[in-house]
Amino acid sequence: MRRVPLLLRLQLQLHRHCRSSSSSTETLPLYSFLQPSIFGNRKQQSNPTSGDLRSARQQRPKALSSELKSTLETTLHKAILTGDTDAAWKSFKTLTSYSDFPSKSLTNALITHLSSLTDTHNLKRAFASTVYLIEKHPDLVDFGSVITLLTSMKSVDAPVPAFALIKSMFKNRFFVPYGLWGNLLVEISRKSGHFVSFLRVFEEVCRIALYEKLECMKPDLIACNAALEGCSRYLESVTDADKVVETMSLLGIRPDESSFASLGYLYALKGLEEKISELENLMVGFGLTDKGVFYSNLISGHVKVGNLISATETILHCLKEGNGVGASIGEETYSEVVEGFLKNGSIKELSSLIIESQKLETAATATDRSIGYGLINACVTLGQLDKAHSILDGIIILGGSVGLGVYVPILKAYSKEHRTAEATQLVMDITNSGLHLDSGSYDILIEASMSSQDFQSAFALFRNMRDTRVQDLKGSYLTMMTGLMENQRPELMAAFLDEVIEDPRIEVGTHDWNSIIHAFCKAGRLEDARRTFRRMVFLHFEPNCQTYLSLINGYVTAEKYFNVLMLWNEVKRQVSAEACTGIKFDHNLVDAFLYAMVKGGFFDAVMQVVEKAQETKVFVDKWRYKQAFMETHKKLKVNKLRKRNVRKMEALVAFKNWVGLNT
Repeated sequence: MRRVPLLLRLQLQLHRHCRSSSSSTETLPLYSFLQPSIFGNRKQQSNPTSGDLRSARQQRPKALSSELKSTLETTLHKAILTGDTDAAWKSFKTLTSYSDFPSKSLTNALITHLSSLTDTHNLKRAFASTVYLIEKHPDLVDFGSVITLLTSMKSVDAPVPAFALIKSMFKNRFFVPYGLWGNLLVEISRKSGHFVSFLRVFEEVCRIALYEKLECMKPDLIACNAALEGCSRYLESVTDADKVVETMSLLGIRPDESSFASLGYLYALKGLEEKISELENLMVGFGLTDKGVFYSNLISGHVKVGNLISATETILHCLKEGNGVGASIGEETYSEVVEGFLKNGSIKELSSLIIESQKLETAATATDRSIGYGLINACVTLGQLDKAHSILDGIIILGGSVGLGVYVPILKAYSKEHRTAEATQLVMDITNSGLHLDSGSYDILIEASMSSQDFQSAFALFRNMRDTRVQDLKGSYLTMMTGLMENQRPELMAAFLDEVIEDPRIEVGTHDWNSIIHAFCKAGRLEDARRTFRRMVFLHFEPNCQTYLSLINGYVTAEKYFNVLMLWNEVKRQVSAEACTGIKFDHNLVDAFLYAMVKGGFFDAVMQVVEKAQETKVFVDKWRYKQAFMETHKKLKVNKLRKRNVRKMEALVAFKNWVGLNT
């Protein structure tokens, strides 16, 4: 299909000649940098009168001597190198006041230097000098200097002088190739909202390219799309948009998805349904298959003028175009739709739209690509969580089926706001309707419940997760155990472990029991710790070093040294001289047993531990136990002990000999 006939079908061939703006452009003289109006909103100062200028010219010499010119250029050069901006500017002004100019390299060095400073005062100087030179001596100005100046204007958000500079270039036929500055001006226009000014520049550069046959001035597709956007979004003018499309045809610039999107927005805004249909056909003719941006703009246009019926029809049409797999609509568009419907109090209509969209969506539609998800997520993002739930209720009232895409954004919002009880109830509703959440959603909800210390909801969610046969339970299981431990709820940890112990999807290990025992011991609940230890052994989970260390430390804190002795009797049966069966008899365990039994006065057991330590080559720091003995049993006499228990006496003597108390 040929391009021109396609554009003819759009009736976009009005006004073939772009309007010339050369009659309205003016080149500002050198002193214009003193006028702040170009860079701000302050009151414009009056220009010098022609009489003042004539008088000034009469008071100065007509020309510079070669010696003075050389001196001024040298001063200018040194000032630029040393960063003495005021001196550089003074030298330049002196030269130009005699209608003389520095060399080309010095001229561009000055413009570049002034532009690089990016303060308003020096940017005015750069602007004034560039415009003056373009008017008086354009061959001295490098294209690169102009681009540097425009870049600085962009960085300080100074659109007015940027457009004034371009107009001066046009008026004085100083044609910098469009490719060097065009995109910069587009960015300046987008940042400042000066699309109307850009449109005038676009018209002029197109005129130059077409009628003066300067290929280097031909704008690109980005410029054309920026102009179309200005016509559609800011001017809201079909006539101006027609001119841009006609110009694109004359320049041989092929439109893309963004071009059609801007036109779609404008036609939707104006209610031009026939032209919208023609645009869709043309997109097919141009081989443009990605219509997501086009439909998003159509919807935005319909919503802006309150045409919610057409917006709804476009959304469903977009879904049909995607064969029910999902609509290519952006988040911003969904937000515009929701705002438009809520503004009109059309919650019921949003519910109906979701129901109709679900009829078209296939099983292959990803949850986060469904229309329901997009609309509800936008509602939540706009801070309208309760309205989102009202839309959900509306779907149920209208007899529609609620998909996961509707539930998930609400669940995430409840989690974020720590409304965990409501989230849990919603999960129950989801599973009762036959839908199933993935493990990731459960993880988020359970983590939120734990962080809110809503343990009841966390348990309910985990049970629901298990009942729905989710395979990956590990993440939520660890979240539960960690959260309960951090909140010092070992009794809930024990109950939770009992509940899941036989679930093959959960790998319960000794470390889980250790966590509960440690938490009980830390809380001083030693009987619960001992009971947990017994149940652990009963269920054939083998205690390790950490298990015994937690118990020993708990008993020592409570000064229940006899319980430590009972633990030692159990441990020594597992330890042999050759190897450790069941536990690793390491330094930490030896130290804990020795310290506790020295403090408790069980010296016979102390020497048994010492013997096992020697057999297993574990280093023992005798000084620590000597100190423990002196603190606790300093007044204990061997003679008195001999009369009561010979065996204890012998153990005491052996201990004192070992630590060096009898020497």
